[in-house]
Amino acid sequence: MTKRLSIAVLGLSLSSSWGNGHATTYRALLRGLAEEGHDILFLERDVSWYADHRDLPKPDFCRLAYYRSVEGLRRFLPALRRADAVIVGSFVPDGAAVIDFLAKAGLANLSFYDIDTPVTMRRLEHGEEDYLARRQVPLFDIYFSFSSGDVLERLEREHGARRAVALHCSVDPAAYQPTGEAPRWDLGYLGTYSPDRQPALERLLIGPARRLPHLRFVVAGAQYPPDIAWPDNVERITHLPPGEHASFYSRQRFTLNVTRADMIAAGWSPSVRLFEAAACGTPVISDRWRGLDGLFPDGEAIVIADTGEDVVTALTRISDARRRQIAAAARRRVLAGHTGRARAREMVAALDTTAVDPLRTVAAE
Repeated sequence: MTKRLSIAVLGLSLSSSWGNGHATTYRALLRGLAEEGHDILFLERDVSWYADHRDLPKPDFCRLAYYRSVEGLRRFLPALRRADAVIVGSFVPDGAAVIDFLAKAGLANLSFYDIDTPVTMRRLEHGEEDYLARRQVPLFDIYFSFSSGDVLERLEREHGARRAVALHCSVDPAAYQPTGEAPRWDLGYLGTYSPDRQPALERLLIGPARRLPHLRFVVAGAQYPPDIAWPDNVERITHLPPGEHASFYSRQRFTLNVTRADMIAAGWSPSVRLFEAAACGTPVISDRWRGLDGLFPDGEAIVIADTGEDVVTALTRISDARRRQIAAAARRRVLAGHTGRARAREMVAALDTTAVDPLRTVAAE
């Protein structure tokens, strides 16, 4: 095993999964790093909307601390300077100012972990620089990207990343596994409301629900507008904490994966929900994007649906035996290469090959 590393992570949220997909991504990765023997400090901005919905206030795999402002990070400078690596995540509040603060502190191995890479690239191209400025991209020793494929080349060629490294989301297999519960729903979806995902949700779940009134559907997630016309056979769950995810997936015959428009355009951007559902032994019906078939071959480990008719066909014509085969194939793939521990090894391997100058102080002007 590589030497024990001290790693500091500044991310959107670890304590609360409310309205964001970052928390479960960090939980799987950081638990994997801890299982590999590394020491982790996670710094989270103390904001009311997460403070009111904390479902992991005291993680057992890392130290979690809060700060109230960019200036409030100053008290953590001794720990940050001792760390072997400091990693800033996407969508951190006042992230651009946080990065400027860290870049001037002379830290070893300053990296960025983008859990929203296609969204970030679009925002930079439109001059939206609240959590990352274009001028800051070359500051990082490594730009970890949850997207892979040709996105990595674009990060280096078009945005000036010194070294772009793929780091997909992952799953904690101890938290996400089949529960053995009987199916309650024929098709379900877990995800916060997003305007650019809603048309696909309408096409691939709400439309089929109207056509199949004898089947049962469910949508779990926060922030959906009150004016959405849900069919009577679609159950709504406004928020589902991670501790209930495995049960939720295990009670579905199929689960739906819907991808944001930026992610579809970029390709090679798997949602964490793909890995979590597969780890629970639930077959996934997904919209189509470049790179998906390489992770989960269509018809073997996933069902790719372009239209509502494709979903209707899957729900009414795929036998239970075939459904279980698809689920088992996806679960094998996830457990073999997409756990938090596997992803932790990928991150550490990248950090190990980065030349570090402990005297480097990079100005962010």
